[in-house]
Amino acid sequence: MTTAITVEGLTKDFGTLRAVDDLSFTVRSGAVTGFLGPNGSGKTTTLRMALGLVRPTAGRVLVGDRPYAAHPRPGRVVGSALEASGFHPGRSGLDHLRAYAPQVAVSDDRCREVIDLVGLGAAGGRRVAGYSMGMRQRLGLATALLTDPPTLVLDEPANGLDPEGIVWLRGFLRHLASEGRSVLVSSHQLAEVQSTVDDVVVIAQGRLVHASPLAGLADLAEHTTYVEGPERAALGELAERHGWPAEPSGPGWLVRGAATADVGSAAYAAGLELHALSPRGTDLEDVFLRLTAPRDQDIP
Repeated sequence: MTTAITVEGLTKDFGTLRAVDDLSFTVRSGAVTGFLGPNGSGKTTTLRMALGLVRPTAGRVLVGDRPYAAHPRPGRVVGSALEASGFHPGRSGLDHLRAYAPQVAVSDDRCREVIDLVGLGAAGGRRVAGYSMGMRQRLGLATALLTDPPTLVLDEPANGLDPEGIVWLRGFLRHLASEGRSVLVSSHQLAEVQSTVDDVVVIAQGRLVHASPLAGLADLAEHTTYVEGPERAALGELAERHGWPAEPSGPGWLVRGAATADVGSAAYAAGLELHALSPRGTDLEDVFLRLTAPRDQDIP
C-alpha cells in the first residue's frame, strides 16, 4: 500500500505550551488508522496542522507528495470532519451540503447521494437545529464525502452515536477502506475503534508513544493463561517457583506474565497432569492506558 499521509517531526507551541512535540508517523492508503490519545493529547491540533488550519512551529505534514494546501484542489484529495457543531441551525441537512457543493464543484445529485449514504435521507429536509449529536456526526461525514476523496480525516466521529450508530460507523469505515481509501480517525478510547482500525498511532502529551498494526498492541500486553488440573495446589506452587503471579479462578488458576506454551512446558517438566490450558484474551485497553499515562504516573 502507498502512504497517504506522512507526518514528519511535527511540533506546535502555543506560547509556553507545547501541544505537539516532534511527532512522526505515516497513514497507509486502503486502511483505517486509529489516531489515539487522551483528551488534550494533541490529536485535534495535529489534524488541524495536517489540513493547513494551524501553522506548525516545526515539521510538516504531507498528503501524498505535498502539503494539503499545495494541492491544486485539496478538497478533492482529503475529506475532513473535525467537529459536529459547524452547521447553520436554520438550514436543513441537505441544504447544508448544497451550500458546500459549489465550493467543491459537485452536483445536487451528489448531495442527495451522500446524505442517503450516511443514513440521513429521511431527515435530509429537517433543520439541523433538530438533529441529535449522532445525526450531526453523520452530516459531518456526508460533508467529508462530498467530493468522493481518496483520504478521510475524521476527529472523534463516534461521539454522540448510540450503540447501533457505532456499529454502523465501524462497518461504514471498513467499507470505505475496502474501496482503497485511507481513513484517519481520532479517538480518546481504544475500545471505541478497536473493531474498526487496521493500524494504531498512539500519542500522549503531544508525543508519539506507539505506532503499529493493531495486532502490535497485543504484543505489549501481559500474557495470561488459565490452567487447571487435579493437583490444584501443586499448580499454584509451580507458578510461584517460576515467579508468575497466579490467582484462583474456579477450579484452576489464572497465571499472569506467562504464555500458554511456557505454563504447559513447566507443568510437563514437573510431571503435573493438566485438564485445561488456554490463553485468556489480552486487555488492549489496559495497554492503551499504560502507554498514555502521564510520565510521572503509572497505571496500577
